Amino acid sequence: MELWPWLTAALLGLLLLLRLHRAANFYAKLALYCALCLAVSALASLVCLLRHGGRTVENMSIISWFVRTFKYAYGLRFEVRGRPKLDVDQPCVIISNHQSILDMMGLMEVLPRRCVQVAKRELLFLGPVGLVMYLGGVFFISRQQSSTAISVMADLSERMVRENVPIIPVVYSSFASFYNIDTKLFTSGIIRVEVLDAVPTHGLTVADVPRLMDTCHQAMRSTFLRMSKPAPENGVAEGPAAQ
Repeated sequence: MELWPWLTAALLGLLLLLRLHRAANFYAKLALYCALCLAVSALASLVCLLRHGGRTVENMSIISWFVRTFKYAYGLRFEVRGRPKLDVDQPCVIISNHQSILDMMGLMEVLPRRCVQVAKRELLFLGPVGLVMYLGGVFFISRQQSSTAISVMADLSERMVRENVPIIPVVYSSFASFYNIDTKLFTSGIIRVEVLDAVPTHGLTVADVPRLMDTCHQAMRSTFLRMSKPAPENGVAEGPAAQ
């Protein structure tokens, strides 16, 4: 019985430390995120096996539902523009910008049905995370075997131009206002997501692919910079438009 006051004091002290010490708060939330990934991956794997019996891209809708619940635990809100642009009746290639381990949540917010993903092979060995990705039909490539990765991308390039597969860029705004590993910041925030217009590949050859990707990169970069600007205070615009 005498232990309860000490345990209560220790718990209150820990809560106070997490509230006052930014680094402790950051690593605690990061650890919770990793724990959630492992626990939810194990649970989602079980559901996928019970529902579909094995590896299929159909499992990705189950995985997506589980991952989308993470935002409630972290007070994150997604504002998506252009979602209907992903409702296409033909094969397409979706590309997006990479920022941090939180990218997965943003991806699942807009992921279309029957979307096959490509990921680095190292993720396959992350226990339940690797298992659920495998069950979701993720295609793994090895960065250590560059010939394999190059072969995959070459096959994708040929398919894009052969089947007129459009490229649809998806851009996520900067996480820096609520997630910053350098300053140990991890709070609630808003993630803006914008689906850009599809970039057609009709009439192109494999030799045009590098220029095509550069065009996509430039469009995504300018969109990222525009989306990541802090909102003006009191709704007052800045610059020439305000004059």
